[in-house]
Amino acid sequence: EVQLVESGGGLVQAGGSLRLSCATSGVTFDSYAIGWFRQAPGKEREGVASIDSNDGSTYYADSVKGRFTISRDNAKNMVYLQMKSLKPEDTAVYVCACLIDPGAMITQWFEYEWNYWGQGTQVTVSS
Repeated sequence: EVQLVESGGGLVQAGGSLRLSCATSGVTFDSYAIGWFRQAPGKEREGVASIDSNDGSTYYADSVKGRFTISRDNAKNMVYLQMKSLKPEDTAVYVCACLIDPGAMITQWFEYEWNYWGQGTQVTVSS
């Protein structure tokens, strides 16, 4: 059974930093991606960052490029999202997800139907 559990959310002032963690278990596929998504009240879910399980390729939404960094520790079955220079508009529930056999078009992964989802962790950035 695949499980994804997020942690690390909280309240931070604008300009501050947070690191989110996604603990994965049961992910035994040959090829998969882990992504971070976010959803703010009244807004559509947005793909934020993704990472390939094999070669570590990463992709970021324009809204977070240069401020967020996704990384992985395969030995610990963990994926992280380091967030810096946070803005009030980054406030959302952040969720990690798993996409099996994502394919080579990393720029399109956010458009696909992801297979597994965590419960999410709240990030609130105050102005």
